[in-house]
Amino acid sequence: MEIGAKIRQLRQRLGLTQTELADRCELSKGFISLLERDKTSPSIATLVDILESLGTNLNAFFNEQPDAKIVFTEDDMSIKEDEEGLRGSIKWLVPNAQKNHMEPILIAMAPGGQSEEQGPHEGEEFGYVLQGQVTLVLGDRRIRARRGESFYFEATEPHQLINTGKTPCRVLWVASPPSF
Repeated sequence: MEIGAKIRQLRQRLGLTQTELADRCELSKGFISLLERDKTSPSIATLVDILESLGTNLNAFFNEQPDAKIVFTEDDMSIKEDEEGLRGSIKWLVPNAQKNHMEPILIAMAPGGQSEEQGPHEGEEFGYVLQGQVTLVLGDRRIRARRGESFYFEATEPHQLINTGKTPCRVLWVASPPSF
């Protein structure tokens, strides 16, 4: 861990100059400069003073969480093909999305294919039809959505998608919380 770089980042985030930080800690600007360039190391007591001046503490400063992955490639995604009745595939676009607040998937279905029926649950569902058309079965209602159209509903009724068209369809579907 580069302590100096992390201190510089905290200082800059607060909009402080090296001189302002030095004054708050009763240190010299030169010491702060050397510290931020990892040319010197502070004592524990000095580091505690600096961190308190920056609004944090030793525990928080050293408790690094790895950066969350933001962009996912084809290699990160998993796919399940020819699930019963689907006549197509489900691609999980974000790995381990079950631990997140929402779960995006890409559903591809041949004509006559259908997703598994999801029972009522807390949360919301969103879909965008990328290709073809689908019928959203929502409780007793059947609602058609064509390419370029989207759907959104609270998941308080049983629901599923059916490809009632004559061509393959692809739907980007996002469930919150994850349910797939």
